[in-house]
Amino acid sequence: MIHMRRRGAAAIVLWLIFLLACAGIISRTHFSTDLSAFMPRTPTPEQQLLMDQVSDGLVSRLILVGIEGADAPTRASLSRQVAQRLRADRTFVSVNNGESVNAERDRNFLFDNRYLLSPAVTPERFSADGLHAALSDSIDLLASPAGLLVKSLLPRDPTGEMMQLLDQFNSGTQPRLVEGAWASRDGARALMLVQTRASGSDTDAQQLAMAAIRQAFDQAPGATASARLVMTGPGVFSVTSRDTIKRQVTRLSILSLALIATLLLLVYRSFSALTLGLLPVISGALAGIAAVSLGFGAVHGITLGFGTALIGEAVDYSIYLFVQSEQNSADHQSWIKRFWPTVRLGVLTSIAGFASLLLSGFPGLAQLGLYAIAGLIVAATVTRFVLPSLLPANFRIHDLSAVGRTLSRVVQRAAALRWPAAIVLLAACAIVVTNRDNLWNNKIASLSPVSQADVELDTRLRADMGAPDVRYLVVVSGTNQESVLRAAERVSTLLQAQVEQGELAGFESPSRYLPSVATQRERQASLPPRPVLETRVAQAVQGLPVRAQLFTPFLDDTAAARSQPLLQASDLQQTSMAMAVDALLIQQHGQWRALLPLTAPEGGSIDAAPIRAALNAMPDVLFVDM
Repeated sequence: MIHMRRRGAAAIVLWLIFLLACAGIISRTHFSTDLSAFMPRTPTPEQQLLMDQVSDGLVSRLILVGIEGADAPTRASLSRQVAQRLRADRTFVSVNNGESVNAERDRNFLFDNRYLLSPAVTPERFSADGLHAALSDSIDLLASPAGLLVKSLLPRDPTGEMMQLLDQFNSGTQPRLVEGAWASRDGARALMLVQTRASGSDTDAQQLAMAAIRQAFDQAPGATASARLVMTGPGVFSVTSRDTIKRQVTRLSILSLALIATLLLLVYRSFSALTLGLLPVISGALAGIAAVSLGFGAVHGITLGFGTALIGEAVDYSIYLFVQSEQNSADHQSWIKRFWPTVRLGVLTSIAGFASLLLSGFPGLAQLGLYAIAGLIVAATVTRFVLPSLLPANFRIHDLSAVGRTLSRVVQRAAALRWPAAIVLLAACAIVVTNRDNLWNNKIASLSPVSQADVELDTRLRADMGAPDVRYLVVVSGTNQESVLRAAERVSTLLQAQVEQGELAGFESPSRYLPSVATQRERQASLPPRPVLETRVAQAVQGLPVRAQLFTPFLDDTAAARSQPLLQASDLQQTSMAMAVDALLIQQHGQWRALLPLTAPEGGSIDAAPIRAALNAMPDVLFVDM
């Protein structure tokens, strides 16, 4: 007897140490709401691209901000005040609200590098005939609304490269300006586009960024009670999703625990029995969380919700102990010898079932399997070694024999329901066969805790911002930046033909903002030496109302451009083009990628088949349907 007590005391001490260790692990655990845990462990290139963009792409770092209520001047004033405060915050890389903060810097950059950036720079353009045609076009523009700008640039840029670039970079849809700030199409809200320094997968950093935006709005001198701030974007979704999952998991866990406790209390009619009966479940839950944390480095919120339900059967173990040991005297060692093998078999059966989840290609499902297996093992172990030592000497629960006899009589009469049960089974099979095509929902969006109201707000703000809902992407891969940019230029040529045929409204490419080194050298080589160019200019002005002497600054600029340093990605910093290059030119996992989003014609859709077929002939080019 003394030996058994010592063994029981040792089991209790080890159990308490184990619980403390689990608590220590859980206190350092990162709880994730990233749905990439339910993407395949070995994704396809398209799936990997989607996961990379959601977790660390530029899109994941953008927050769309809207200011509603009040009147238009107040909203515009608040937009400028909030933007000014956020631009001084290191949390943010850029803040755009329509103010011309970088306009002068952008114009200077484009003008200084126009011969490296303009796709119109070719040897033919700088021949005598090409110069004559370009000069004629520039002179014609003097009578247009852009005449003042063209007149000021004509001596230095008679071929109109600057106007080409402005048309090219301003071709995208942008929000309209109201009172000097971006506004929605209906003018009901001011708009702002904010880029955070942290990636969208860093939920804590995104939460701090959202708090900084709210604080800047609340502390703006012009803030009124009628003005309201709204935000959306992947980072905002990640924060609200985490909060929603935490809130719902907590609420559902408390609710389920309360229901189980109430049921057991009605049956046991003993608070001590209730407390002891829940110990295996609580121990199993803690062990499951700690095991997933050690095995995966993070615990997904959905794992907590489903996993706790999966190990709910652990409450049965204590019921077996209480009922069966009482029916066979108070000798708990007798229960261990007679009934524990049956309980153990049930545990092993459950573990075998959940073990299949460990082999899943989806990390989220593997987490569920590990959580359930670890939880059941610990719950069963606590029931076997710890719980008998904690039971009081004269432990008794409420006599349930009357309930058992009643249920037994009901079960004996269940045979009369065999024909109705067979009919229900046949009806269920018929329903399954009839709806076999739409029986399963395989869309990951169904797992998203983002509310429909948040999705609708995101749709409205994106439409107001003029951002197309891009479905199709062309992805070019390579081992270095230069090869990717060269390939992007070849793809751009093909896509431009689709634009000219009306199949596409447009497309984006990083090579538009940062041409490859080879292309830049080709454009430099297109600029003739100064003596040759001077002769060609004299020939080109024949028949035009200008004199060759007017274009001496043009000769100076082309001579300088022939030997100017080629553009690098770092040269675009502090310009508006930097965000575009960051979004479209990506280096991840030792590989470079260029993203070319396609925009459908207004009111129409993209016919993907011919574009996909044309791109299939190009190596390392992927056509992605997002």
